[in-house]
Amino acid sequence: MADNQNASTQKNEGNSNKRFDRRDFLKSLATIPVLGAFAYSVLKKVDAERSKKQKLLSRLGLTNEAPAVLPKTTFRKKGELIRLGIIGYGGRGHALLRAAGFATPEWTSRESKEARRQIEAFLGQEDLNVVVTGVCDLFDVRAEEAIAASHNDVRPGGGSGGLQPAKRYRHYQDLLASDDVDAVIIATPDHWHARIIIDAAKAGKHVYSEKAMTRTEEEVYQVVDAVKRAGIVFQLGHQNRQQDSYKKAREIVARGILGPITLVQTTTNRNTPEGAWVYKIHEKASPETIDWEQFQEPAPHKVPFSKERFFRWRCWYDYGTGLAGDLLSHEYDAVNQILDLGIPHSAVASGGIYFYKDGRDVPDVFQVVYEYPDRDLTLIYSATLASAKGRPKMIMGHDATMIVGRDLVVDVDPFSTQFKKDIESGLIDTSLPLFSYQPGLKELDVVTSASQKYFASRGLMYTFRGGKLVDVTHLHMAEWLNCIRNGCQPSCNIDRGFEEAITCHMATRSYLEGRKVYWDPAKRRIV
Repeated sequence: MADNQNASTQKNEGNSNKRFDRRDFLKSLATIPVLGAFAYSVLKKVDAERSKKQKLLSRLGLTNEAPAVLPKTTFRKKGELIRLGIIGYGGRGHALLRAAGFATPEWTSRESKEARRQIEAFLGQEDLNVVVTGVCDLFDVRAEEAIAASHNDVRPGGGSGGLQPAKRYRHYQDLLASDDVDAVIIATPDHWHARIIIDAAKAGKHVYSEKAMTRTEEEVYQVVDAVKRAGIVFQLGHQNRQQDSYKKAREIVARGILGPITLVQTTTNRNTPEGAWVYKIHEKASPETIDWEQFQEPAPHKVPFSKERFFRWRCWYDYGTGLAGDLLSHEYDAVNQILDLGIPHSAVASGGIYFYKDGRDVPDVFQVVYEYPDRDLTLIYSATLASAKGRPKMIMGHDATMIVGRDLVVDVDPFSTQFKKDIESGLIDTSLPLFSYQPGLKELDVVTSASQKYFASRGLMYTFRGGKLVDVTHLHMAEWLNCIRNGCQPSCNIDRGFEEAITCHMATRSYLEGRKVYWDPAKRRIV
């Protein structure tokens, strides 16, 4: 009985504490000599500032609140299973298959043993109701890893067993011909993207492809024609389209808070060998374990077997477009989803190989200026792979500037026309942010390398939904699968892919030809 009474007393005291609100706390502080009076005045001022800020945000139609719940994928019917094939199982291939719900036993074991939040986020993903039935990789070790991932029961919705190992295909065309594959994930080097997308479309397979969409301009038109002709669901791998901060940034621009936007600056700064694509070469790599001739088949120049080119292909134009297709593409797509810029009128690029003199032919320092005269706007991209100094993505307007990445901050310009009266009245203090938005505050404990730190800062790894850590690639994958089931278009569909590809190819062509290039909308060609 005494225990029950104590429990009841504690419960009542707990309820009493809950009723002791902020106003009571402020009043109690005022009764404490000196220190209490000082604290009371400070907190009262903070409350006044908060009230003033909320009044202003309300007038602007904004809130600081993050989405309350994690949106769920809606299946058209309960038993609708999608059978996936994956073509290319390198670094991005591993990440994309994890986003679909399948990781290698080695990864799940290591992450669980080290108790990282990445495994928590992975297991907490929505079960997307998919199976992996086919894998294709030209490196035997990676193919075996993909097969192991396909039937690893440590996964979202796992525990029941019964997953069958995926079948390995030596050539992607055999995988596409399989009746056991409904949709494919393409994570090969860029020089294979166009050919596989086109063949997949002809085979009626839905496609999720890593960026850049193509290695050349001519391939862009062929891919767009094939995808639209086939009517498949296509998603380009720009997962930052699922980042809450970018959605909030779009809302802020739409409300005219920044005023006329004339300059956008976005960057890439990295300073590690891995950040410059000098990836580790697998100890089992050899002419016996790698199908080198098939790897270089679409490349314009053929060379003898090279481990460096196989694992570090981003360093050569034979296989990709360097910074333009690999990292500028992410930055451009982020800005495009916020501002709806489309293809620029002109581009002029420059740079060079200034630090990594290791035989590569793509620059490690690169910049491009895009002009949008119809929007009275310039977009500048600048990159170096030999400095890790962080530089934010900035959208600069007459009335305010917005910095956006994983988080978002808006600062009012002291000479704003729109906010002139608010500045003069003291409602707005231009030394402080007008608005800040942080989807989550606990992201750094999932960052385990310099490259991950870079991608996290750009909003390319995780976001928070309702306080829950979520892989943005998983959300992007879920959106694609949802559109397959429901016959809709995903956020980074073939039209957005066309804009991204042409914009990046304009930068590459300007750099290689040493001149300013233009987009001809009538001819639909770079000139």
